[in-house]
Amino acid sequence: MRDDVGTQHRLFAIVLAAGESKRFGSVKQLATLGSETLVCRAARVARACCHRNTAIVVGHRAWDVLSAAGGQCQFALVNDRHAQGIGTSIALAATAFANLADALVLLLADQPLVRAQHLERLIAAWSGDDTHIVTSRYRHTTGPPVLLPRGSFASLRELKGDSGAKALLGDDRFSVTELPLEEAALDIDTPADLERLYQAAE
Repeated sequence: MRDDVGTQHRLFAIVLAAGESKRFGSVKQLATLGSETLVCRAARVARACCHRNTAIVVGHRAWDVLSAAGGQCQFALVNDRHAQGIGTSIALAATAFANLADALVLLLADQPLVRAQHLERLIAAWSGDDTHIVTSRYRHTTGPPVLLPRGSFASLRELKGDSGAKALLGDDRFSVTELPLEEAALDIDTPADLERLYQAAE
């Protein structure tokens, strides 16, 4: 992480882990890769980047997922509306940290190839401006991990359903930097996705 981040800006890494994993057939946050659950892996990455300024948003099987995160996150938010979609988790995080954070770094629990250095690249690319978003680009699209500054929080608090923060990328109020991060293209949606990852690692 940049040397000046801790002194000039308050950044919080938020692990989004509230989903029901319907395509996976069970709670994928609890699935293991090696000896580590997917949610613990994501929480560890968040902590390695932002240290104590980390939070996890849980919902479905909240206490099981929180336990599997291994105490890596300093804060835990329980999203009672998780069944309505990821937008509600982002809205909850933006509301909870509105008065604490200058920017939020959002990452998903099901992107196991994302590393702390990837989050640090997002932070290093951020100008510190309230309207500057830094997002990842992979497979001809953009998505998490993404850094969202304070100027976006009001819009984030209004998110509903499955609408994430992508709509803000085309909003003229914000400038956007896209960083290539093909590792984020692998997200675990089905057991077959996890099996392919195992095979690739062999």
